[in-house]
Amino acid sequence: MLVLSRQRDETIMIGDEIEITVVDIRGDKVRLGITAPTRIAVHRKEVYEAIKRENEQAAQFNTRIQNGDLDVIRRTISPGPQKTKTRTNPSALAAGPAPKPTPPQPTPDRRTA
Repeated sequence: MLVLSRQRDETIMIGDEIEITVVDIRGDKVRLGITAPTRIAVHRKEVYEAIKRENEQAAQFNTRIQNGDLDVIRRTISPGPQKTKTRTNPSALAAGPAPKPTPPQPTPDRRTA
């Protein structure tokens, strides 16, 4: 481990792309500013460890899915076609079939000579 001493507003370079600057010192707390490319993830250690645990749990879940749980999940999410009930009006059934509609009547030709 490399140990360096820095004062407020002094910077440490890691490679060509990462700068760590001492922003503030208050009692036993040191505030650091980190400048790094977006492709490099920068996290506090406790956050990094939590992310790592979550990723491990997700990988275990993925392994369980590959080992046959996928069918169980499919049945849970999509249980299959549901039967639908059609409602009928009991009074309409008692009256018998509906009458046939009457065809339209031709309209008289109103031409004047």
